[in-house]
Amino acid sequence: MSKDTRPPSANIRKRPKKQLMVFSGRANPGLAQEVAAQLGTELVPTSAYDFANGEIYVRFEESVRGSDAFVIQSHTSPINENIMEHLLMVDALKRASTKRITVVMPFYGYARQDKKHRGREPISARLVADMFRTAGADRLICVDLHTDQIQGFFDGPVDHLMAIPVLSEYVARKYGDEHLAVVSPDAGRIKVAEQWSKRLGGAPLAFIHKTRDINRPNEMVANRVVGDVRGRVCVLVDDMIDTGGTITKAADALMADGAKDVVIAATHAILSEPAVERLQACSAREVIVTNTLPIPPEKEFEGLTTLSIAPLISAAVKEVFEDGSVTSLFGGRA
Repeated sequence: MSKDTRPPSANIRKRPKKQLMVFSGRANPGLAQEVAAQLGTELVPTSAYDFANGEIYVRFEESVRGSDAFVIQSHTSPINENIMEHLLMVDALKRASTKRITVVMPFYGYARQDKKHRGREPISARLVADMFRTAGADRLICVDLHTDQIQGFFDGPVDHLMAIPVLSEYVARKYGDEHLAVVSPDAGRIKVAEQWSKRLGGAPLAFIHKTRDINRPNEMVANRVVGDVRGRVCVLVDDMIDTGGTITKAADALMADGAKDVVIAATHAILSEPAVERLQACSAREVIVTNTLPIPPEKEFEGLTTLSIAPLISAAVKEVFEDGSVTSLFGGRA
């Protein structure tokens, strides 16, 4: 058969137009709406509710066939319910013939259980990754994982975003004319503190030598400050504030060691009880966090500053959708 006599269907080489769709669970819809707005789109209408026995129902009100889906859900309290809702959203998209599913976790649930400290313990962070892969996720976007190794738990691409640009820009603008020191709450996060130091004009580093009882979670003893902080405004950096015990004891230890002032900067404001009371009572001048997790009005207090992580997430979503480079958002480091 000659080229001229071939049926029209044999010459079809049309590539379907890519379609970006953004979905949100019920955990942190405000952040998801910000992300969608910055992408120039709207959240896909979704029906979600709980049955009388606590089971969750999810359904999307528009066709998602062939779309590039980004499913945003913060794993906040009640964390198990929100993770389950996230999984059900992914499963619904897979069964509705979505072309690619990217799970956006501003906060990765169970990230602290990333290794076995003792025998007969689970590695829960790996289990969470396996569940999302089984549900149908093709890719993950996360913000400030508790440890970098969690990226290897998911069998697929993982974009690990860092909140340092958002937090450090604010600190530099507000406290840049002070004599600063960057302080890690423990030796394990000193590499993160080094990145902060570079962004704050080479501010000297220090860390808190601490001990922790593995049988008593969220409790630690700040033994001593390693480094010279005398007369400096100390920027105490961490990935999360849960009950506030670690970070507030570190702040008090810095003031006792001669620091001029302490500013706390953390990505994830979990703020479990009694975090608010501890933060209000400690010696920190300001507590700076992002909105990776929703902060209800009753947990807001004077001295708490919440910065939006939406510009960073939306930029990453755009790079993934356009097959660009997420690493470029961090100067080649991500």
